[in-house]
Amino acid sequence: MNTQQDSMVHALQWTDAGLRVLDQRRLPEEVVFALCSDAPAVAEAIRTMRVRGAPAIGIAAAFGVVLSVREWRRRDLDRWQERVAEDLQLLAESRPTAVNLFWALERMQQELDRHADDPLPEIVALAERIHRDDIAANRKMGDLGAALLGNSKGVLTHCNAGALATGGYGTALGVIRSAWKKGLDNVYATETRPWLQGARLTVWELQQDGIASTLIADSSAAYLMKQGRIDWLIVGADRIAVNGDVANKIGTYSLAVLAGQHGVKLMVVAPTSTIDWRMPDGSQIEIEQREAAELLPQCYNNPDSLVQAWNPVFDVTPAALITAIVTERGVILNPEEQGIKSLQQ
Repeated sequence: MNTQQDSMVHALQWTDAGLRVLDQRRLPEEVVFALCSDAPAVAEAIRTMRVRGAPAIGIAAAFGVVLSVREWRRRDLDRWQERVAEDLQLLAESRPTAVNLFWALERMQQELDRHADDPLPEIVALAERIHRDDIAANRKMGDLGAALLGNSKGVLTHCNAGALATGGYGTALGVIRSAWKKGLDNVYATETRPWLQGARLTVWELQQDGIASTLIADSSAAYLMKQGRIDWLIVGADRIAVNGDVANKIGTYSLAVLAGQHGVKLMVVAPTSTIDWRMPDGSQIEIEQREAAELLPQCYNNPDSLVQAWNPVFDVTPAALITAIVTERGVILNPEEQGIKSLQQ
């Protein structure tokens, strides 16, 4: 059993030269870091999914603001605030569903407003604190979630909600990491179509930390549950509404329905920065639609083709299907009954 305290995986690394980003599109065959030296490069890394996962997107955006301020105070001191505002808008448009993106940008904007003359030292410190606090929150959630699992014989996770998707350690995978230290033996991961985050990222990441896992096709999850091999489905979140509805990677909703059918409990693990306190329920969550080319073979990807593709990146799981929402501020059991307002500070 692995007793290592920290994940070996670090997807975002802040340096004097800029933000080093692990290109997750090239895993697991290649481990390649790219240097983002300005805000547009960070926005592009988010948009193209080199950076992915709601907490990681927020952290990357925070450092994108740092890069913007550093660049424009050097290049255009008279208009630097206007230039930075343009970069903030560019970062905000990079991914619409992950609320952590807007949470981080709002915090950075508030710091900019407080230190209008020379904000660089303060915003560097804030971005580093956002990164550091996320890792600490992940560890806290890992312990809380692992306590809920008890003596579970097996768990299933969907997409990648690990160190690659956060500042480090992970949300759903943070729980699995902590539970593994306590004796959890069986970890299953879905492939997660169409980007294969489970096959390319989750099982790779677990392997880096010495955690054994079993990869399954998305379509085999029901049969796995029917055989009684898992007690919990554990996922992350990209946005949580006030009533406890959760937006997460496409396929989460179908897995939640299957879990309910087979008596499998559903745990959602996410920091409170993922909660959208202005969103009363999940029906109002904007669901990102990505290009058809991500699904279609090249022979169908032309204007005259009779074959089209519908490619939503996320779906919304209603609170009624969720057993527990785990955050760094505590655990909400059966969120349908009480929502999550008790977590608000």
